[in-house]
Amino acid sequence: MEFLHDGIPKFSRKAVWNKPKLSEPAIEACDNYNEQLKAILSSYNIASKEWVIRQYDHEVQGSSVIKPLTGVVNDGPSDAAVIQPKFESQQGVAIACGMNPRYGDIDPYRMAISGIDEAIRNLICVGARFDRIALLDNFCWGNCDKPQTLGSLVRAAEACRDGALGFGAPFISGKDSLHNEFEAEDGTVISIPPTLLISAMSLVDDVEKCVTMDLKQSGNILFVVGLTKNELGGSHYYKINGAVGANAPEVDIEKSSETARRMSQAIADGLVVSCHDCSEGGLAVALAEMAFAGGLGIEADLKGVPRTDDCTGTNRILFSESNSRYIVEVEPGNFDRFAKTMLNMPFGQIGVVSSSGKVVVKDTDGKAVIDEQTDELKKAWQKTFNW
Repeated sequence: MEFLHDGIPKFSRKAVWNKPKLSEPAIEACDNYNEQLKAILSSYNIASKEWVIRQYDHEVQGSSVIKPLTGVVNDGPSDAAVIQPKFESQQGVAIACGMNPRYGDIDPYRMAISGIDEAIRNLICVGARFDRIALLDNFCWGNCDKPQTLGSLVRAAEACRDGALGFGAPFISGKDSLHNEFEAEDGTVISIPPTLLISAMSLVDDVEKCVTMDLKQSGNILFVVGLTKNELGGSHYYKINGAVGANAPEVDIEKSSETARRMSQAIADGLVVSCHDCSEGGLAVALAEMAFAGGLGIEADLKGVPRTDDCTGTNRILFSESNSRYIVEVEPGNFDRFAKTMLNMPFGQIGVVSSSGKVVVKDTDGKAVIDEQTDELKKAWQKTFNW
């Protein structure tokens, strides 16, 4: 140990971080966002990865409780996987990931802390305990001999430190793949974008209480838990419009932790029948995924979405990728108990599950801005990698 800590010469390298000069784009509002939603569902980061999942054996002795794909025909995107290591025990282990490389074009700190928040949300969505979370990191970076590249790595590492301490979730392992850079024959230098994958795991006390993200029953109530902000920087909505933006999502660790605790408690108390995190693509994508995974429809109204004063405009409410948000399906009989569990937290009723086979979302003025068949949304999500 003495040699490990004191016997190896230490490098001294310069790290520099210069905040990029970025601005928010001006994107013209639309009367209808069906095509934008389908374009985002078809994007590489969001589209179904079933062609990969089906190639690999994701079963170990038939112990999986929640598989990578879920829903009425087992092709919807699970938030996390849950396995039951010992068949004589009802305890399980949940495993989830979070990664948002586009945020790194704006600020690697926000990219890293968002990855932590996303991985934790995914665990909570399936019924894992908030107080037993452990994290792993997987860094993929460019040439860290360059001060600016090393500076971006330091920014991400600082976010990992803050996230681990703030969420009470230690990093128990990880890996790094640095110096991912090469020079082409014409002299062009190609470097990988700063990218951090966060993996997370936690205990599930009773696997029979696990929840999946697919809608369950027409007539059930839909809530949004968590605050929607003017945070479209690095979003998929900006990407399909050829923009990056400046307002990458932040994380209020204290509020995020409390939201996760409340959600974990609500699921443990049997108040939630389906739950899905808002992440890539925002609210609109999360609603679409829940609908086509469950083979049902949605009637939603953006008036019920808790949001900040500067989060105006239908496109911002639909496609903001603010962290720490959940879409929750609750049976009508549990309305009051769920509302009491979320007392003093930002949450709101946004609609109901329907049997219409359509996803209909109305803006704050009551006008339908998304009105599309669930099957068409699913086709858009599946077609990209339908090989």
